Amino acid sequence: MYRRVIGGIGAFPYNRTIMNLVADNLPALWLWLPWPLALALGYALARHAHWRMLADTDNQRVFFAATVAVLGLWLIKTGIKPGLNFHLLGATALTLMFRPLFALLALALITLAITLWHGEYATFAANWLIMGAVPVGVTWLIYRLVDGHLPNHLFIYLFLNAFFGSALAILAVGGVSTAYIAASGAYTLGYLLEEYLPYYLLMAWSEAFATGMLVTMMVIYKPHWVATFDDRRYLWNK
Repeated sequence: MYRRVIGGIGAFPYNRTIMNLVADNLPALWLWLPWPLALALGYALARHAHWRMLADTDNQRVFFAATVAVLGLWLIKTGIKPGLNFHLLGATALTLMFRPLFALLALALITLAITLWHGEYATFAANWLIMGAVPVGVTWLIYRLVDGHLPNHLFIYLFLNAFFGSALAILAVGGVSTAYIAASGAYTLGYLLEEYLPYYLLMAWSEAFATGMLVTMMVIYKPHWVATFDDRRYLWNK
């Protein structure tokens, strides 16, 4: 079964894409600082991911279809002001479907596609860490806390992991990206707090609604697509 095989384990009004860092707006030091951490994370992913999951044709289809679908979300931008757009992340859904390592792989592929499309090669590490590692880490932490300390119930799984988890994940992205941009000196902290960070509250609702509805549909009709969901635990005898 798909569920049993899987296991193992920005940002602002720049020129062309928003919530994706652009090299022209950041000092060279801040472009290269994230690379050691990104390389270390990539090494951990390559070493510890259960690659046999992708040897199964059905698993490949689901994984790459989900990756392309999230890439589509990243390409759909919502305008708030001229030059200020945001996009949904989809990181929580990927994490619940594939667990953290393969979610990071999917987000790395998505970030790479965006990077190649816009030619902003130096920002790959920062973008992957902020929009990949941060939401995946937050989602996985919430899942582990819920799984370890609360009863196994469908409503608890969906509300806390999918709805609440995705909202908190994108808020974390907003906080980290704000801190990163302010520390780099690209924009002042006061300007970011007034004109940038508040919009993540709106994005949190959109992300929560979209992720919650999607995960709900999957656990009902395709529970074997969601690696963190076990119908025997969450549905049987409830």
